[in-house]
Amino acid sequence: MAIKGALSNLRVLDLTRVLAGPFCTMILADMGADVIKIEIPERGDDTRQMGPFKEGESAYYMNLNRNKRGITLNLKSAKGKEIFLELVKRADVVVENYRPGTMEKLGLGYEVLKEVNPRIIYAAISGFGQTGPYKMRPGYDIIAQAMSGLMSTTGWPGGEPTRTGTAIGDVLGGLSCAIGILAAVNARSITGKGQMVDVALVDSAVASLEIINMIYLVEGRVPERIGNRYESTYPYDSFRTSDGSIVIGAGNDRLWQKLCEVMGKPDIAEKPEFLRIKDRVEHHEEVKAIIEEWTMKHKMQEVLDLLEAEGIPCAPIMTIDKVVNDPHIAEDRQMFVETYHPIAGAIKITGSHIKLSDTPPAIKTCSPLLGQHNKDIYVGELGMDEAEIDKLKEEGVI
Repeated sequence: MAIKGALSNLRVLDLTRVLAGPFCTMILADMGADVIKIEIPERGDDTRQMGPFKEGESAYYMNLNRNKRGITLNLKSAKGKEIFLELVKRADVVVENYRPGTMEKLGLGYEVLKEVNPRIIYAAISGFGQTGPYKMRPGYDIIAQAMSGLMSTTGWPGGEPTRTGTAIGDVLGGLSCAIGILAAVNARSITGKGQMVDVALVDSAVASLEIINMIYLVEGRVPERIGNRYESTYPYDSFRTSDGSIVIGAGNDRLWQKLCEVMGKPDIAEKPEFLRIKDRVEHHEEVKAIIEEWTMKHKMQEVLDLLEAEGIPCAPIMTIDKVVNDPHIAEDRQMFVETYHPIAGAIKITGSHIKLSDTPPAIKTCSPLLGQHNKDIYVGELGMDEAEIDKLKEEGVI
């Protein structure tokens, strides 16, 4: 018997676009949920117009919307609202990432949907959440990174605040929403009722700052940009070798002692100024100089081999071309998976990072063409006929 996904009993109506929302519903779809992506007729998700492109098709869109069925529906039309409510009756989850109040203006907010289906779980992702004085502000990843404090602590001393290389605020928001939805699904099995999940990009980024928050709350000190160093332990940083840079994470006293032995300087580990974690954090500049004096005498791979032999956490700083071709990441962990798109052809996309032993997430279908599953859902599931479908299309409803 074919293995079904862990969420194969859930149907999700996906009204999201761009990144945070589609990342959330991508996780659910990879785990087997029947995700129906609802897009604006003729235009679709904004990311259909965002690169990189293959054969004119957006790889951005393809990566985030695999395993989903796609329909078009105009929620501003009376007939579109009627059709959407019929879909809600048959669904478990609705996910949207509009500005707060948008669904209410359409007459399709949570209070309306829960009357139609008391078991519905309504998940909303926005920049600042559904409550508070900032709730109506537009929210993008860069806003979340700026207002959470993340940018203020990213970069080098004396340099400008720096956005992380990826849209981490959006990704954190998507992950948080997926977790919230699954918690609500479990709660529904206890109470029999759905509920609303309210996730803000800014909140999600604030939560990720962990030790940064605690430094200020406990010490009253505002953390600054410190490069690749970590505030709480040392050596936990990047170091130059004769032919490239690596990272070393000797995060406790035992690993520090081992590192000193590998460097041929076991006596340094016993010096009072380097003895404990707090001592090494205080004297991090001296520690870095000592380590780099050693690493600069060796090639990168030689240093990595010596450290790995002693179980000292270390790694090369890899560019994406190396990541994509790394045998552990790409092959054993299947983090890059080939799929086939009817227009773009064969294309590799990012695999699921969540591994389950009995119901493993899988990429079974490519992202949908705009409105690809209109007939499947409107005719096959809502019982419309071909003539009605043609009329809805002429009227701009689908």
